Amino acid sequence: MADTTATLSIDWACKGTWRQACINTAWCLLGCSIGDFGTILFFQLTGIPWPVWAIMSLAIMNGLLTSIALETFILTRQMPLKAAFNTAIGMSLISMISMEAAMNLTDYLLTGGAILTWWVIPIMLLAGYVTPLPYNYWRLKALGKACCG
Repeated sequence: MADTTATLSIDWACKGTWRQACINTAWCLLGCSIGDFGTILFFQLTGIPWPVWAIMSLAIMNGLLTSIALETFILTRQMPLKAAFNTAIGMSLISMISMEAAMNLTDYLLTGGAILTWWVIPIMLLAGYVTPLPYNYWRLKALGKACCG
């Protein structure tokens, strides 16, 4: 069980940690967005009649996979491929899943489905970015672990 005293005493005003959490979250957002938006766009352009929940579920899975793939690629500059992949797999799925859920829920609430439009994409990205950001900060500060990047 986590030490709640350490969690409660975290300095939430550390600019350096916020800067790193912002960078890590941006890398996660890039990876997640590639798979997520690509999946939604595919179904939008092809008109394949899948239920919205199925498209969004596939988009979330693909977003997670592309985020892990991007992270693995980035980490191969610092370590061998197997170690990079294992590190990417061990990254915070809580952060990535919350990001994906926020993006897809925003899309659904604003468009009524799995629909990409010029105006909804920035809002989806903003929701996907701010949702896991406090958790990523906490993870860096309390555990000394980065979620991505």
